Amino acid sequence: MKEPAFVDLAALVFEENDKLADEIRNELTKKGTLMINVMSSPGAGKTTLIQNVLKRISGKVKAAVVEGDVESKMDADKIAALGVPAVQLRTGGGCHLDAGMIKAGLDKLKEYDPDLIIIENIGNLVCPAEFDTGAHYCVTILSIPEGDDKPVKYPLMYSVCDAMIISKIDTQSVFDFDFELAEKRAGKLNPNIKFFHVSAKTGEGMDFLTDKLLSLIENIKKAAENG
Repeated sequence: MKEPAFVDLAALVFEENDKLADEIRNELTKKGTLMINVMSSPGAGKTTLIQNVLKRISGKVKAAVVEGDVESKMDADKIAALGVPAVQLRTGGGCHLDAGMIKAGLDKLKEYDPDLIIIENIGNLVCPAEFDTGAHYCVTILSIPEGDDKPVKYPLMYSVCDAMIISKIDTQSVFDFDFELAEKRAGKLNPNIKFFHVSAKTGEGMDFLTDKLLSLIENIKKAAENG
């Protein structure tokens, strides 16, 4: 009996997504625009952190935000209230953003010609880590109340991210969180991952984080100028 034909649909989906992601990244690089994909579980503080960063870089660089949510446009409204261009991507049930979705969002931002684009991915520690969005850097936020065990439970997220931001450090006295252990666990998965400790509420660590971000923007602009 002849063997049935086999098509790995998942592999095809990822292949097409990765191809488009590379095209997006290359186009942004040529323009000197930095794009960062921010991921975390729900409630880790993505929107608050992004708002804080946007306020700090206001007047220094032009920024825009692509918001991903299953429903509503609450977060995009918060960003727009700061005078920052924002696009809301509503997935209607999808648990992640992929390159095709991001391209649709970027098409809405072309007229603004931003220096920085921040993707606020959907709150989820699984699916978003699987899809390349075309971002230059991937960042995951781990809040103190979540606990230091997340790198063990969701290894892919910490494997693919360039940085881990430990947020809500102003709550350290309330929760049992081991900074050293959390970083050790993430570092075992990804030896190159960088760590930041911040509190968007008190501002602690935010200047250092913002300076690093501005440095990345400057570097990609220089790279674009040099061809």
